[in-house]
Amino acid sequence: MEPTSRVELFAAIRRDARQGMSVREIQRAHRVGWRTVRAALDSVWPTPRAQYPKRASRLDPFKSVIDEWLVTDLDAPRKQRHTATRIFDRLIKEQQAAGITYGMVRTYVANRRPQIRLEQGRAPVEAFVPQTHLPGREGEVDFGEVAIRLRGELVTCYLFCFRLSYSGKSTHRISASAGQEAFFEGHAHAFQVLGGIPAGKVRYDNLKAAVAQVVGFSRARTEADRWTAFRSHYDLEAFYCQPGIKGAHEKGGVEGQVGWFRRNHLVPVPEVDSITELNALVDQYDREDDDRRIGGRAHTVGQAFEAEKSLLKPLPVEVFETGRWFTPRVDRYAQVSVRGNKYSVPARLIGRQVRVVLNASDLVVHDGRTPVATHERLMTKGAVRLELDHYLEVFTRKPGAFPGATALEQARAAGKFTLTHDAWWAAAVKAHGDADGTRELIRVLLLHRRMRHEDVVAGIAAALRAGALTADAVALETRKAAASPDDPQQTDARAPSGPVASLTEHRLKTHLPHDNRPLPSVDIYDALLTRRHSKKET
Repeated sequence: MEPTSRVELFAAIRRDARQGMSVREIQRAHRVGWRTVRAALDSVWPTPRAQYPKRASRLDPFKSVIDEWLVTDLDAPRKQRHTATRIFDRLIKEQQAAGITYGMVRTYVANRRPQIRLEQGRAPVEAFVPQTHLPGREGEVDFGEVAIRLRGELVTCYLFCFRLSYSGKSTHRISASAGQEAFFEGHAHAFQVLGGIPAGKVRYDNLKAAVAQVVGFSRARTEADRWTAFRSHYDLEAFYCQPGIKGAHEKGGVEGQVGWFRRNHLVPVPEVDSITELNALVDQYDREDDDRRIGGRAHTVGQAFEAEKSLLKPLPVEVFETGRWFTPRVDRYAQVSVRGNKYSVPARLIGRQVRVVLNASDLVVHDGRTPVATHERLMTKGAVRLELDHYLEVFTRKPGAFPGATALEQARAAGKFTLTHDAWWAAAVKAHGDADGTRELIRVLLLHRRMRHEDVVAGIAAALRAGALTADAVALETRKAAASPDDPQQTDARAPSGPVASLTEHRLKTHLPHDNRPLPSVDIYDALLTRRHSKKET
């Protein structure tokens, strides 16, 4: 085997010489000159090759200018520092540096930038120190963006992650916002799943939900009042990382966990009908992740968590309200404004002040202590979410406003006002006229308040097939549908054998016995009238 380095070549030459080979034989065997053989016999180490002076470069006259710009960059904002392209453009424009190329500038800047940092007393590379985390003592928190397809529409939501540093056990929660409500709700959910609270510190960056102000470049923070109350309730100790990108490595476990969860469980983009449905899947993924191993650890996440579960602090007895309360007044459109968005409430509350609790992904409107409306939280500013049921009493008085109502269009888009509703409405309008036909439809929609949506739709379809275009007939068919077993083979049995005129007629024919009583008479009142006239004459 031929030697691959000069040290190995010298060793081979010395070995052959010890075996009695002459200098000429060694020269022919290794294809070298006599000076090389002589040098190998004199020393085991080859003499270093002479360093020739570097050839002058056309960039040399401008290197001092580039160095000055790179020194200035040390105190400039990170996103407004010179790139190699920007330096090249400035040299051509300001220094008339003809003859230089972009490759020359890029190579010089790449080599010179770390040298300048060192010369100016700036550490070229930040050192990292391995850490050992005690069980049950520390946790980390972070938010990340995720894309989901909600009822067919691609929207951006926010993934909350709480991770125990020792075991790597993580809980996740997806919400419509990354506000304080989602921040608190994610903590409360995590503590319930984990069965306790870390006995030591939980690491945070500068989330607006917790930090009202960063004090200088230190770890001191001015906390939001509700966050201080939340921490006090759960006896939670917060540790704030350094501002900016420098603090990312201080909670690197959760930073990596957010990306890992997104890549492994949210690819491809999940398609769901509600965020509640998505969070049920997220809870399932968290349970499945207990069986995985992180890196080269000997134990799974679940096994390590069992070792630290008993070391967590117990949960408080009382529940902390994670939502935020508002007290808006209902406007004349039966809407309340919350965080720049509008939501409908029952029309009977117009002009009154109501209480609204805004959660991470929904909001609940209360009239006093009674919940009167629940909406999925809107994700954009200036949007409106209306519930058709809230305006039914208004439509009874104003049937002409129904066809163009925004609430009707949103009900169609949500699948609550179906094609079956539209078909029955069209037939009712044709039979009774626009106003009366629409009023009959409103009476049908009121059935949704006490009957299942599926049963009402089945009742409408059966009444439409029978040509029964009254709300009483739909109510009758809805009750029949509700009483029938959920068997697809019995769907045809729900259709009536003949036309149904009204619910009153059905009762008279099938449930009540024949009435033989005489018709009522008003003769006795005529006697009273005669007596009254007699008194006036006297």
